[in-house]
Amino acid sequence: MSNWLNYHHLLYFWATAKHGTITAACEELHVTPQTISAQIRSLERATGEELFDRRGRRLELTAVGRLVYRYADEIFSLGQELGEVLRGGPTASQRRMTLHVGVAEALPKLIVHHVLEPANDLPEPVKIVCHMGKPDRLLADLVTHELDVVISDAPVPPAFKVGAYNHLLGSCGVTFMAAADLAKTLRRGFPGSLQDAPILLPTPETTLRASLDRWLRDKELDPFVVGEFADSGVLKVFAKEGAGVIAIPSVVAEEVRKTYGLRLVGEAPELEERFYAISVERRVRHPAVSAICESARASLFA
Repeated sequence: MSNWLNYHHLLYFWATAKHGTITAACEELHVTPQTISAQIRSLERATGEELFDRRGRRLELTAVGRLVYRYADEIFSLGQELGEVLRGGPTASQRRMTLHVGVAEALPKLIVHHVLEPANDLPEPVKIVCHMGKPDRLLADLVTHELDVVISDAPVPPAFKVGAYNHLLGSCGVTFMAAADLAKTLRRGFPGSLQDAPILLPTPETTLRASLDRWLRDKELDPFVVGEFADSGVLKVFAKEGAGVIAIPSVVAEEVRKTYGLRLVGEAPELEERFYAISVERRVRHPAVSAICESARASLFA
């Protein structure tokens, strides 16, 4: 690959990736489809990589294409900003920093909010772009630099050979909660009271579910599983309506009590939940990621 990119080629690629078709890019740039196709092929030769998968008339970015598009978007956004500054618009010091964060879909949304909130308290404004998904997909996007950080309740698996580093945010126990009437019935004699009790569980592939299954086996308890939920918010709504007991990270128990009206059944501090910020940097440099890590350790999980 050449040390110098042809930014003319990059502009045509960026417009095509942004709109999804060469036709739409032609309308924006006022050039012919042949011109755009030739410029994209030149960029692919320069990078030595295919940037698009052709699917009929639509073009889908490859993994390398997504990486190139992210950089191109930054480059041409800066160019547009320069034009605004020269016309008397906002200065460069007022430009918003962007944080691309991946969040494991099973994480409680209250935890996610508290973990990410410190990014909004930085002196420089931050735009948070949040992607929910399965951890393996998020980690794949992390190593191709589409994400700055992944927030998860599990560390990078040993089988994941590409360089990514775990930054422990903190840990807490697990609290069992339910609607008021059910909680009152089950509170006495906890945890034995969970035998045959209705329970709402996270889906089997989640870290919390694996911990709960081990804990219940160790206690020789066999509750009645009413349902399994990938979305923690939906799980809490079912619990609010009295469908069963739920298990949540203890750090958000008070907030769940206020928001959903759930009451304490019992606590299991030995059921430890851990939370991680995962990055491709051994030492975090992104200011927003650094703020997230420091605040979680000093406040949320202190």
